[in-house]
Amino acid sequence: MANSLQVRQLGCIDYATSLAAMRHYTDNRGDNDADNLWLLEHPAVFTQGQAGSDDYLLAPGDIPVIQSDRGGHVTYHGPGQITAYLLLDLRRLGLGVRDLVTAVEHSIIATCADYQVTARARRDAPGVYTANGAKIASLGLRVRRGCSYHGLNFNIDMDMQPWQRINPCGLGVAMTQLKEHVEPVPTIDEVSQKLTEHLAALLGYQQYTYAPDNTLGHLESD
Repeated sequence: MANSLQVRQLGCIDYATSLAAMRHYTDNRGDNDADNLWLLEHPAVFTQGQAGSDDYLLAPGDIPVIQSDRGGHVTYHGPGQITAYLLLDLRRLGLGVRDLVTAVEHSIIATCADYQVTARARRDAPGVYTANGAKIASLGLRVRRGCSYHGLNFNIDMDMQPWQRINPCGLGVAMTQLKEHVEPVPTIDEVSQKLTEHLAALLGYQQYTYAPDNTLGHLESD
């Protein structure tokens, strides 16, 4: 399974459910179990990473705040944003954490380029930024037992108001989305397909397949 990636398109599911499923898969996977890429959206939620500070929660209001075990500070998840979780055996792939971060950033940059949007990474602040310095995608990862989980958030066509309620990642930067740079606005599914192609190539997979069952209930049998 070293050169195979299984892609699951999970739709919109709540954050706590996906977090529990990621932990379960990571803690119970065997040496020959498939690497997974989960593509989904979350209902509106703020999540605090391990480095999170309450100072960055400006006015969360009625949007719930959930503590997460990923790296980084506070971020926002909501409909219209691609959330991609990378459940990968890094030892099997021969990748370090920095290699993984670079591959993920470059996959988002390449996807932006598919829509003629210039984007770049910053060495001092993981994520992807447009030419004017606004942040279009965020990263937050965790590695346990040599395997990664959590992943990236790529803003496509979402309500941006909730970003005003936090200091995203503690950076004090403006947030943006693909909708503000592209006309007509591509669908989530279209962008997800391009992102998947770039991720698979940059992570070194010879092939990827879409799971026939796109639910979290059958992961124990993978």
